[in-house]
Amino acid sequence: MSAIYDLLVIGGGINGAGIARDAAGRGMRVLLVEKDDLASHTSSASTKLVHGGLRYLEHYEFRLVAESLREREVLLRNAPHIIWPLRFVMPHEPTMRPKWMLRLGLVLYDRIGGKMSLPRSKRVDLRIAPHRGVLQDRLAAGFEYSDCWVEDARLVVLSAKDAEERGAEVLVRTECTDLERSAESWSAALRDKEGERKVSARAVINAAGPFVDRVAKVALGQGTPAHLRLVKGSHIIVSRRFPGEHAYIFQQPDGRIVFAIPYERDFTLIGTTDLLHEGNLDAVRISDEETRYLCDAASRYFASAITVEEIASTYAGVRPLYEDNAASNSTVTRDYVFELEAEGGAPILSVYGGKITTYRKLAEHALDRLGKVLALPGKPWTAHAPLPGGDMPDGDFAAFLWRASERYSWVPPEMLLRLARAYGTRMDRVLGTATSLDDLGQDFGGTLFEAELRYLVDQEFARTAEDALWRRSKLGLHLPTQARQAVAEWFAARA
Repeated sequence: MSAIYDLLVIGGGINGAGIARDAAGRGMRVLLVEKDDLASHTSSASTKLVHGGLRYLEHYEFRLVAESLREREVLLRNAPHIIWPLRFVMPHEPTMRPKWMLRLGLVLYDRIGGKMSLPRSKRVDLRIAPHRGVLQDRLAAGFEYSDCWVEDARLVVLSAKDAEERGAEVLVRTECTDLERSAESWSAALRDKEGERKVSARAVINAAGPFVDRVAKVALGQGTPAHLRLVKGSHIIVSRRFPGEHAYIFQQPDGRIVFAIPYERDFTLIGTTDLLHEGNLDAVRISDEETRYLCDAASRYFASAITVEEIASTYAGVRPLYEDNAASNSTVTRDYVFELEAEGGAPILSVYGGKITTYRKLAEHALDRLGKVLALPGKPWTAHAPLPGGDMPDGDFAAFLWRASERYSWVPPEMLLRLARAYGTRMDRVLGTATSLDDLGQDFGGTLFEAELRYLVDQEFARTAEDALWRRSKLGLHLPTQARQAVAEWFAARA
């Protein structure tokens, strides 16, 4: 007999995890399935920002910007360990947008979302530290404004974890291979390494990201009525290019913008691109064209050029944008759109577009939309609910870190900061009853010990070394090849 659920959510990216969390918290019986790892595609390949989208103002997407800025406040309050404020410096390029336009846009950005907790924008002199010598001498003035950084893949994992703790079942590396519809429910075939099984659900939400049309065709025999534009965004990671904890936002001759952001202490993240993607969705890679574009984009501003040879790593992802017939990929709306198919049987809701910043609101709206054709329990609740590890008094990460340093005086400061950022108040579950580093098991180097890997497997759905080193952490950037191989062997021994 197949298991019976209220809701089957297909797709373990940010939208799917957010929807599963919201639904489980309302008392629904939820199953979330992901064919690979959580956040293994688009949701771990972002520019890692929780932001309003300053450039969206230029395209008159005022509602999206206002909602995003309000959501920025909500997420910062509910996940202060993995989300934190970041100041962005935009040099004024005389050949591009005039100063009055930039200033006007920033004044609107400061106010359109209502009362904000972050500092407002201001003018900045680029001829003094910390910008002097970093940027080219021709750049004398600019503007500075606030947004937030987010550990994107951890946001997905923690949302899925919270869903599980509220009663949802979360299955990774489990593909939905078939969907059969009746008047009252869906029958879904699920396949993992153990084989195939059947489950039933009153409704399906297709949150498969770039694979949304693939799932819709399995369910309905054809794609959904919406059109999808698949846009690839790629990033390069180079050695640290400038001091300070601010980021830069560089305007480009083609009208786009490119960010240069402090990354993982030792690096600078540069991105992103916007190219139509027509290739294999399971193997998305940066192209030589994109690599050159990003190097050139940053080199227009930095005093010393970015070269291909200094790239330490790259990543790329495909954004499943709703096709609004915009002239260029960079101007396609980042808003989200739902396609609800409820005629002729049990409902299926497909999700198009969206952005990390609005994932929580998207989840509310998705369930509201589904609730128009299906009786659902509960009400929206996530606005004031911290994510796992985010329940710090007053959301004060600095105070939390200070208390942790007193409690775990034997943990090296660099390791303590990394664990506090990753796990927040659940850091004690990682360290357990240990009173010294020797109590944490095998030492893999780079502040990684066996106790953390055990936690990632037992509590955060990690199944491979890649899951642990590149999504739940970014330790893959810091560990030498031999250490990464040792982690892979540890996982292999558990298989």
